[in-house]
Amino acid sequence: MSKETNWKYAEDIVTEPAVIASARAHAIELGVESVSPGIGAQLAVLAGTSAAQSIVEIGTGLGVSGLWMFAGAPGATLTSIDTEVDRQQSARAAFLEAGVAVNRIRLITGRARDVLPRMNENSYDLVLVDGDPESVIEYVEHGLRLVRVGGTVLVPHALWRDRVADPVQRDETVTDFRTLINELSGSTAVITALSPIGDGLLQVTKIVG
Repeated sequence: MSKETNWKYAEDIVTEPAVIASARAHAIELGVESVSPGIGAQLAVLAGTSAAQSIVEIGTGLGVSGLWMFAGAPGATLTSIDTEVDRQQSARAAFLEAGVAVNRIRLITGRARDVLPRMNENSYDLVLVDGDPESVIEYVEHGLRLVRVGGTVLVPHALWRDRVADPVQRDETVTDFRTLINELSGSTAVITALSPIGDGLLQVTKIVG
């Protein structure tokens, strides 16, 4: 049996709650890429097992990834950053439909590179980096500053269109993801795991302050 068959199976067994399926369908209509169901389920598990109380999300989209994290940690507070106010309004509506309390949702409209430097370091349990891929290294650096020791930075699309593992692929985005993964894997300040689900989920847990 091929690994591709296993990966497809891991995606297909995920049953998305109706509110997440609706948000995903809306995103598809608008051409907005969301995390895959398999990655979403992993986000929920990681949020739940870490008992996350404070989450930062770079890239609100239409709320799919945020909804998955709330599914695992319904008591968390989510700070989500995006440049598109219309998308954030749709995400807010989805969060409220899912029963998330208004005071647990903080949506910031702006560029992540402008917002992140103003946020408190060592203060968050999870940081999800799902913004513009050309800034992934910068965003992860900020994420590792923001999470507490024991906190985790999550990077979906880390295998970028299944191209990162192919040494022939050398465009700038692929190179950035490859550099990020290699450098973090060799760091003694973090523990790193790379899941092949979807198009990759990089998990980076901070162990040194």
